Amino acid sequence: MVRFDPLYNPYPSRRMTVYAKNGMVATSHPLAAQAGLDMLKRGGNAVDAAVAAAACLTVVEPTANGIGGDAFALVWSKGRLYGLNASGPAPQALSIEKVLHSGDKSMSRYGWLPVTVPGVPAAWAALAQRFGRLPLTAALEPAVNYGENGCPVSPVAGYYWQKACSIYRANLKGEEFAHWFATFAPEGRPPGIGEIWRSPGHAASLRLIAETNAEAFYRGELAEAIDRFARKTGGLITKADLAAFEPEWVDPISVNYRGYDVWELPPNGQGLVALLALKILEQYQDLAQDDPETYHRQIEAVKLAFADGRTYITDPREMQVKVEDLLSEAYARRRQRLISDTAMEPACGKPPQGGTVYLAVADNQGNMVSYIQSNYMGFGSGIVIPGTGIALQNRGHTFSLDPSHANCLKPGKRTYHTIIPGFLTKGGQPIGPFGVMGGFMQPQGHVQVIVNTVDFELNPQAALDAPRWQWVEGRKVEVESTVPNHIARALDQKGHQVNIALTSGGFGRGQIIWRMPDGVLAGGTEPRTDGTIASF
Repeated sequence: MVRFDPLYNPYPSRRMTVYAKNGMVATSHPLAAQAGLDMLKRGGNAVDAAVAAAACLTVVEPTANGIGGDAFALVWSKGRLYGLNASGPAPQALSIEKVLHSGDKSMSRYGWLPVTVPGVPAAWAALAQRFGRLPLTAALEPAVNYGENGCPVSPVAGYYWQKACSIYRANLKGEEFAHWFATFAPEGRPPGIGEIWRSPGHAASLRLIAETNAEAFYRGELAEAIDRFARKTGGLITKADLAAFEPEWVDPISVNYRGYDVWELPPNGQGLVALLALKILEQYQDLAQDDPETYHRQIEAVKLAFADGRTYITDPREMQVKVEDLLSEAYARRRQRLISDTAMEPACGKPPQGGTVYLAVADNQGNMVSYIQSNYMGFGSGIVIPGTGIALQNRGHTFSLDPSHANCLKPGKRTYHTIIPGFLTKGGQPIGPFGVMGGFMQPQGHVQVIVNTVDFELNPQAALDAPRWQWVEGRKVEVESTVPNHIARALDQKGHQVNIALTSGGFGRGQIIWRMPDGVLAGGTEPRTDGTIASF
């Protein structure tokens, strides 16, 4: 098991780790956590609870995820870890030539061009069918209820809702965007914090998905609605694209970090970046808490990992290198030798911000789930299918239009994906799920959580509360205002261009659940959002 002091938490949230015996759900929203807990109390397992919480989050936190997004999951069940990749490909009609012909010189952020096939509904159905105890109708019931009867807007969701509405007003001008405003700003403005927001169309879509095990979304009524609106307003996604999609069960990948196995999903996700950085960091035996040198080494390791990730990660069918070669001991040593006492500038693009929800669940039968879903960049593309509440993702924005790039756009191809769930084991036994959402902050957050847990022996809550940093590009690094001044000054002296962020909005939002040897669950939740642990 992981070693930690349950009472030691020197960080500002002053929260304590939550302990429970029968079940635990950790999410970024209280109502979603409670929805998951309700499934456990009704006789469901961790997978039923994860699906319920995930579906609920599409209603109560639409600023970061939705029915029209993608999802990934790691599931521990009966002594084995399973991986699910539910990220959809580019439509068959979408190509580099098509984008360039439209006048864009890079993949757009808004509109139909960055829309890829959504994987979220298929993820719910696949998880429930393979591992769940309850029917999908039961798991989605709380989400349907909140869509129909409304839910009060939480503080963090309300803040990002207001921010997104301002951005979308400035950028979304065509008729294809009218339904975004009709759905998410129905009175000409975003709902305020504490105000009741309803989305009956969203509820109706969730009910159809539940009653048909997602068939309605890919081959039925909802697929017809997506196809019809795309043809009317210039979209490229078709019924055939939706009907052809199936989520993929995959074998997770891992590295051993100081005796612990850290697990991620293989590409097209960027979990490989976190593992590359940890392999580099394991070459150091003297990482110390609140030490400028430790910060420096972590930042440099992340830079090297991103340089590889941005170069090689794409649809696994088209990757030009083997994952096992990148994660080899010899390669890690070679990369570690590039780290000096001063900041480097690796060749890597500037990471944009993202919008995602992450949740962790555990039950008293030994099942554990690490789950993440996203529309990307908040609400996504700005395209909402009329009458359905379905906001479509803009995940295709990460495609390259350079034909020689590994992640170049091709019809039917899956792009480099930012959302990643994590899982920790030791000696073949589960310790538990962890994750930190937030675009390209995610592998950086995973690295920091693992270092906080394994090297510094922080309890789950303290590991999340600890001050965070984020490499941006070149030698630019952002740090939270809670990072000690002497560390920021020391990083500056090493050549890092340090910016102290005024808010914590860009540093990710995480959840952790660890299982103790006696079966007791220990959970931490994110202080940078409306994080909640529901347990019994």
